[in-house]
Amino acid sequence: MGDRTKYIFITGGVVSSLGKGIASSSIGLLLKQRGLNVILQKFDPYINVDPGTMSPFQHGEVYVTDDGAETDLDLGHYERFIDRDLSQRSNVTTGQVYEAVINREREGGYLGRTVQVIPHITDEIKYRIRMAAENGDDVDVVITEIGGTTGDIEGLPFLEAIRQFRLDVGKENCIYVHLTLITYIKAARELKTKPTQHSVKGLREIGIQPDILICRTEHPLNQEIKAKIALFCNVEEEEVIEARDVPSIYQVPISFKKEGLDDLIVQKLHLEAPPPDLKEWEEMVRKIYSAKEDVEIAICGKYVHLVDAYKSIIESFIHSGVANDVTVNIKWVDAEKIEKEGPEVNLEKVDGILVPGGFGDRGIEGKIAAIRYAREQGIPFLGICLGLQCAVVEFARNVCGLEAGSSEFDDDVPHPVIDLMLEQRSRSKMGGTMRLGSYPCVLEEGTLAYRLYGVKEIGERHRHRWEVNNAYRETLEEHGLVISGLSPDGDLVEMVEFPDHQFFIASQFHPELKSRPQRAHPLFKGLVAAAKEKKRAREGERDASAAVRSD
Repeated sequence: MGDRTKYIFITGGVVSSLGKGIASSSIGLLLKQRGLNVILQKFDPYINVDPGTMSPFQHGEVYVTDDGAETDLDLGHYERFIDRDLSQRSNVTTGQVYEAVINREREGGYLGRTVQVIPHITDEIKYRIRMAAENGDDVDVVITEIGGTTGDIEGLPFLEAIRQFRLDVGKENCIYVHLTLITYIKAARELKTKPTQHSVKGLREIGIQPDILICRTEHPLNQEIKAKIALFCNVEEEEVIEARDVPSIYQVPISFKKEGLDDLIVQKLHLEAPPPDLKEWEEMVRKIYSAKEDVEIAICGKYVHLVDAYKSIIESFIHSGVANDVTVNIKWVDAEKIEKEGPEVNLEKVDGILVPGGFGDRGIEGKIAAIRYAREQGIPFLGICLGLQCAVVEFARNVCGLEAGSSEFDDDVPHPVIDLMLEQRSRSKMGGTMRLGSYPCVLEEGTLAYRLYGVKEIGERHRHRWEVNNAYRETLEEHGLVISGLSPDGDLVEMVEFPDHQFFIASQFHPELKSRPQRAHPLFKGLVAAAKEKKRAREGERDASAAVRSD
């Protein structure tokens, strides 16, 4: 930890899902664009060690870092906004903190002492904050988001720790930013500040006085409302920042800059940093809304009723739309619905199909049917993780003529073209034991994958247990499936494609985890480009047909 490191703590009040992650990411971007070295960190108060064993319906997407940490989806926002790879140090849970303290106690680390929340739990939390600053280089600012809301019982140790932390490093090196809701009563046509007042009161009872209030609102805050908030929350009027709802999360940093938030932070932390250069970011945001063409791409999954389960995929399509000058409209298709109704009803008019990752056998046959439809109808297709495995099963069944499947779903399948990785067979624990994190992949020259990436070796992030069964590789290749990416030792299949198709490719890794707003991922960029071409061809055929009829 450098002596000059500054710390920003982001807390939330009134209700959850206000957007603390986006606020933290936006502050990170503004400070980074001022030339500062910024690291972001998330504290999650749940007792799970990580979200790896939670249902996506409970927690949304599990975001995986290069070093294999299974983390909260907010880390995806952090990485996308500041364009920096984070690590396991950036995601801290109650489970990790208590596990570390209990393990130390069992090893005799506290001999003779009673282990308590204060100081032992809070000291461990403060240690994790300092560790975020020790990132191999001089970190100027650490931004730490505290999950949950003011008053949550499980969040109290974290709030106590950050209260103490300011005493440790000095008030000139640490500020508190509180994100809160200004409610609007429609019947009275009034903005109400009382929930915010109570939220700040709860923080002050703990011993934390916010330095800056970010007020989430659907309606503009006039000077009278700002003055009222400032008076009752014990802040200056200029420290009340309006955070009005915007159509795109990528507009938030621009809105914060207009409100002077970054100027305020730099001033309070005594930082010398020039104004941020947001020209490239503003151009990217402009392109989101200026596209004159659109495409519709179906995501065929089993968590489609909670779109946060596919958060990075959604963002990757936004990035790819900007790169291709189109708007990507996502059609959410429940894989179980395809099983019942068939693919034609749900996929007939789409310009592209994506089958994402997942666990468990629910909806598998629907995913396989969607992939067959994409392959046979010439619809651009991208498979991710389980999507690759389903593509291999589909090809083995319908092209190779095998009674094929995955041993994940059927131990007795005659041809397990997808099987458990050898090193996974002795695993007794579920959490954190998959193939996790970034691994190298060598691409075959002359393939679609090689053309998309433009390099021989890539590194991508994984989260899975099952792999393509090497016993069937020769059969699959004999029937026309191309294995375009392998692990460096040639033992693990990383990418497959079907060359007799406009765009049909699948990856064992998760490309969406590396897509960035100003640098769309090659696989998503390629899928959207193919979908754009597909739609133009379809419209051309329709226009030609109409011309013939009119003659």
